[in-house]
Amino acid sequence: MSTVSFRGVSKHYGPTVALDGLDLEVREGEFVSLLGPSGSGKSTTLNLLAGLLDADAGEIRIGATDVTLLPPERRDVAMVFQNYALYPHLTVFENIAFPLEVRRPRPDAATIREKVERVAGLLGIAALLARYPKEISGGQQQRVALGRAMVRDPKVFLLDEPLSNLDARLRIRMRRDLKALHQALGSTIVYVTHDQSEAMTLSSRIAVFDHGRLQQYAPPAEIYDRPANAFVANFVGDRETNFLDGALEGTDGELAFVTALGRIPLGRRGSALPSRAGLRLGARPEAIGVEPAAGAELRVALAELSGADLFLTVQGRDNTEVVARADPRAVRLEPGATVRLRFDPTRLHLFDAESGAAVSHGS
Repeated sequence: MSTVSFRGVSKHYGPTVALDGLDLEVREGEFVSLLGPSGSGKSTTLNLLAGLLDADAGEIRIGATDVTLLPPERRDVAMVFQNYALYPHLTVFENIAFPLEVRRPRPDAATIREKVERVAGLLGIAALLARYPKEISGGQQQRVALGRAMVRDPKVFLLDEPLSNLDARLRIRMRRDLKALHQALGSTIVYVTHDQSEAMTLSSRIAVFDHGRLQQYAPPAEIYDRPANAFVANFVGDRETNFLDGALEGTDGELAFVTALGRIPLGRRGSALPSRAGLRLGARPEAIGVEPAAGAELRVALAELSGADLFLTVQGRDNTEVVARADPRAVRLEPGATVRLRFDPTRLHLFDAESGAAVSHGS
């Protein structure tokens, strides 16, 4: 395993900026997810690291070696693709062994068998070694692809959305297995995904990209609780963040944010904020409580039951809406019910309305 370093790395396709001046450091043994929507720069970053693309500017290092101009085969990285890329005419054993078979000098047959069986045992596919890819499930094929990468003992593993072809239940199970495998191996892993749940579950740190630029690079809890800007706050989470326009009220005393849905106490003093003008309030659904209130001005426009959670779209008289998360065993509300909202000040964020940059986070 090894460290990975991007220093001022850029990639352009004509006038289109695919990656703009990326500075990123991956520590030895870390599991780092590159997260973002399509076209954000995450796959470009992975392909630059693999040597499948050439950088227009900057430097890429794996350990102490500058690999910016090295071909893929000299970078000592192993890549697992979205479609697994298994050879259909080879058995599971032969697929896993393939990187060793083509290595020069080629290891002896006993060494190859020992390595393949060790990796297969770690992945729980030792009983499948004589089968062909078409004879095993999608989750098992994914493990074979991982085994083919692991058998090489590379410096860095590169995983390009390896779970996206699996069904939802199997994806969750494979996330758990991937995390356990990383803990067992201690390998450096760079993982591309557009699924924020995968990134939050698996990662030591997450790099969030948008329009070719790194927006935030931090541990999952910090990404979630202290987003660097409105984009990160909205992208990371099961549901979109609620954003409300309004104005601060209060000076040296307790501050509140006055919106079309009412006055929202912020639980912080005026001196705690570096900026007072042009702000937007950000609140995730779990930061908003809902309780019935006869004759209130707010009403439930939509109720969505999602297993253990009830998501309520609450609407004000001017059609301003927020989505709140509730416990369906404790709250029974139907569309049309009038309600009162309670905002948790420890989970509220303030952003600059123009730039989107975070100004303040709840405690």
